Amino acid sequence: MKRKIATAVMLTLTTVWALAGCHTVKGVGQDMQSGGKAIENSSGR
Repeated sequence: MKRKIATAVMLTLTTVWALAGCHTVKGVGQDMQSGGKAIENSSGR
């Protein structure tokens, strides 16, 4: 019984960690994209 609970807890923590990581990477990509657009606009293109 304890083994099933431990497995469920580990699976839940892994899932939460993976989802948080995906959200962070997406945010970084959006920040880089907006920074690139700002540089492009300031260069006169």
